Amino acid sequence: MTSFVLPHEVHGDGAHKVFAVHGWFADRSAYAPVLPDLDRTAFTYALVDLRGYGEARDAPGAYTTAEAAGDLAELADRLGWERFSVIGHSMGGAVAQRLAATVPERLRRIVGVSPVPASGVPLTGEQDALFTDAAHRPENRRAIIDFTTGGRRPAAWLDRMVARSLERSDAKAFRAWLDSWSGEDFHAAVEGSEIPALAVAGELDPALSPEVMRQTWMSWYPRAELVALPSAGHYAMDECPLDLVRVVEDFLRADAEDPAIAPADESEPA
Repeated sequence: MTSFVLPHEVHGDGAHKVFAVHGWFADRSAYAPVLPDLDRTAFTYALVDLRGYGEARDAPGAYTTAEAAGDLAELADRLGWERFSVIGHSMGGAVAQRLAATVPERLRRIVGVSPVPASGVPLTGEQDALFTDAAHRPENRRAIIDFTTGGRRPAAWLDRMVARSLERSDAKAFRAWLDSWSGEDFHAAVEGSEIPALAVAGELDPALSPEVMRQTWMSWYPRAELVALPSAGHYAMDECPLDLVRVVEDFLRADAEDPAIAPADESEPA
């Protein structure tokens, strides 16, 4: 079977390597609002397009979080990254947790921005129809984005988010991804993991709220942290990019492997 290389772009040349994984509604351009203000000296960021999105829009696949975790591990090999951290937004947060389940020895830290829990998000009734039909109904995509940002965002922004989502995702892949991130429960595989894990949740998001993070993320990871952003819903990259950069990079800098925080009495070998 021919291996697949996730399309990606690399920013920075820092020692701490970090993957940034997008969510259900966007490709790697989801991180465009934070790009100008990332610390490119301390970190090297690789932004990826998952199968079915962006430059991988036409790529075949199973479109599952498990497959994505495998793709990321292979990309890390190609980039020469032995160990790395992962930031995942929404569905990408589930992908980050899949990596924690499959290659925990390679992960320094994981960050979930409004992350889908490893237990999935069961959908029923009207909610199930809303999400399922979003694959081919733009108005459903708009309603979901509006709901998960508290109904407070400008109409023009909502329209732009929907247009980007339609342009940069394949409808069949989009639909298949839903079954994976909503329906698969693998939390038993990560429960008790010692990987430092940060959840960033927007207080305006009624779906993946800080309280949902307390019930899931915070109960599974012994070294978990939670930051609630009062002015954000589900799309912190757009809604409060500077706050998000500060919170995430402060967490990443706390890694014990970061030379910048090495104990003062440590010195280079003679």
